[in-house]
Amino acid sequence: MFHLGKTVQLSTATAVRSFHTSKAVFLFGSGVIKEGATLPNHTLFENEPKNKVNTKDLFAGKKGLLFGVPGAFTPGCSKTHLPGYVNAASDFKKLGYDTIVCVTVNDPFVCQAWAKEHKAEGKVRVLADPDAKFTKALGLEKDMTAVLGNVRSSRYAMVVDDNKVKKVFVEPDGTGLTCSLSNSVLDAIKKGDLAK
Repeated sequence: MFHLGKTVQLSTATAVRSFHTSKAVFLFGSGVIKEGATLPNHTLFENEPKNKVNTKDLFAGKKGLLFGVPGAFTPGCSKTHLPGYVNAASDFKKLGYDTIVCVTVNDPFVCQAWAKEHKAEGKVRVLADPDAKFTKALGLEKDMTAVLGNVRSSRYAMVVDDNKVKKVFVEPDGTGLTCSLSNSVLDAIKKGDLAK
């Protein structure tokens, strides 16, 4: 988030006071990344902290899918969201989308164990965003401190082409299991319902 500000002076009978006003200006308008925008450049981690993955490299010259989940090993993420993309990986590949990435605000070791449990290797790359910097850059963070202990990711999915966001699916409450699921994204691709 960037701030544009100006200094305002107010005069009273006894003193002149100055204060700074600032208006929040989000990189993508309302805060959430928009269709047609370029993915922000950040470092994620795969399997362990030494394996750094640059987000720009994930989709450079490629068509793919990016989806975010509130947390590895949580019920909706483990029973529905990740398995749906693992099972649909071949369907997406037939349509020319061979890069599927799941991002979660967990440490890389947890992500590695979660990916292994769901047999995601070769189908979905499960990447860690431990400090939520990438998630915040997308404008998709959600405070889940009361339940999960910290800020996590809202549940979302995106269709990406050469780092350009072609379609964004964000769950209205940030955690539901509707528009961001693999079948919804597949339907949108098949219908050609993507930003030009």
